Amino acid sequence: MGSEVIIIPILFIGLPWIIFHYITQWKKNASITREDENLLDELFDLARRLDDRMCSIERIMSAENPNWRQVGCDPADAALDHIRDDIGSIRGPASRAGSSAGRTRA
Repeated sequence: MGSEVIIIPILFIGLPWIIFHYITQWKKNASITREDENLLDELFDLARRLDDRMCSIERIMSAENPNWRQVGCDPADAALDHIRDDIGSIRGPASRAGSSAGRTRA
C-alpha cells in the first residue's frame, strides 16, 4: 500500500507536468528571436548589395566587350584542352580522333 501512494501521484501529476513543461519549452524555442531577425535582415542586405555589385560589374564588362561571357572560361579547362591538343599533334591525326572520342565536358 505504501508504494501505491507514491506511484499514483507520479503517474497522474508528475508525468503530465513533465510532458507539458517540455511542450511549452519546445513552443517557446520554436519561434525566431529578435536577434535572429536582425541577423537575417543584415544578411539579406548584404546579399542584395553583392547582387547589385555583380550587376554593375556585368554591365561594365558588357560595355567593354559584348562577348565577355564566351571569352571567360575556366583557365584549368583551357589549359587541359591546350595540352591535349599538343599531345594529339605529337601522336598524329589517328590518335587525336581516338582520344577526343572518349572526352566529355561537364
